[in-house]
Amino acid sequence: MLFGQSISRLSERPWWDRWIAVSSLLLGLLYLTDLGSVSPGFPPSPLWLHWVFLFVICVAQTFRRTRPLAALVAGLVVFAADNATGPSTPVMIVFLDLLFCGTLHSSPRAARWIVRAVVGFVFAVVVVAAVVLHNLRATVGIGLGVFSLVIVPVWWAFNIRQHKEIAERERASARQLARINELDRQAAVTAERARMARDLHDVVAGHLSAIAIQSEAVLSIMDSKPELVRSVLKSVRANSVQSLTEMRAMIEVLRDGEDARTAPARLADLDRLVSSARAGGLTVDVEWSGVDGLPVAVDLAAYRIIQEALTNAMKHAAGGSARVCVAVAGAELVVEVTNSLTGPSTGGTGTGLVSMRERAHAVGGSLIAGPGSGGWQVRAVLPTGGLT
Repeated sequence: MLFGQSISRLSERPWWDRWIAVSSLLLGLLYLTDLGSVSPGFPPSPLWLHWVFLFVICVAQTFRRTRPLAALVAGLVVFAADNATGPSTPVMIVFLDLLFCGTLHSSPRAARWIVRAVVGFVFAVVVVAAVVLHNLRATVGIGLGVFSLVIVPVWWAFNIRQHKEIAERERASARQLARINELDRQAAVTAERARMARDLHDVVAGHLSAIAIQSEAVLSIMDSKPELVRSVLKSVRANSVQSLTEMRAMIEVLRDGEDARTAPARLADLDRLVSSARAGGLTVDVEWSGVDGLPVAVDLAAYRIIQEALTNAMKHAAGGSARVCVAVAGAELVVEVTNSLTGPSTGGTGTGLVSMRERAHAVGGSLIAGPGSGGWQVRAVLPTGGLT
């Protein structure tokens, strides 16, 4: 096996065909010098003429792979001329090599035509032998001899060609699978980056925006309402601690690749969101029922949607009112957050709306946001069975 692999590697070198041609020429000259023609029944012909034929067909042999059809045609002409003057073994051997290489290295269409031509030639020889000789034994002997000389090299080359084509298809399939795996990997990385960006936005935009709004409220009432200042500062601290906790858990996940050490936010923590929004100057009414036993992903998505909606209400409708409604309707969890419009919108990047829609779509739900019910309404419908 190692010897065969070494030969296979050598045959790919540019000088291999020239080496084969020179070796064939030297061995052929040595043979012709001693033995001459294959068949003694032919009229004697000059030895130098066979040398010329051998030299020409060996020149054609140097193009056995780069120009297989041209080399085969040239070899066929030389082989026919050599047979006309008395067939010689070296020329026959080189021609059979050209026949093999022509079948192996030419185009698929040309290879099929070579096979057909060789089969037709063998059939014609057998028919002519049967008609001329009228001897079944002699006809069978000639047929087997011609078959072994021309059919076997072509058959062998065609089998090798088929194996190469199968191997090439397998390699192409492997490259395609590798490309698909790479695209899947890139898609997974992109999806993970989007998820990380969504989580970071929820933490930063939710807690830190609440902190900023509440701090501004503290500055405006610092001297007149000390009790309210104390309540707002408690909410600021709670938001800061929660933000730091979530950020620390996320950083540990990214650093170690382990599960977060803190439980994800749930609708059971909705009171904390409402308290933070009220501390920021927003009047919030809450209606919710029948939300126990939800899947973790749905519970977290609902919580984050409400968090983002209240954060937007505090930023764009400061001092107004908001209404949060959470209820289970059949196999769906319906979340509605409606806030009044206290003045012209201050504008925004739209990242919050995108994040809420991604949260809803991630669990197989839907979300709409826009003017409605005399203010701004966010409505999410999430399947309680999770992603479908």
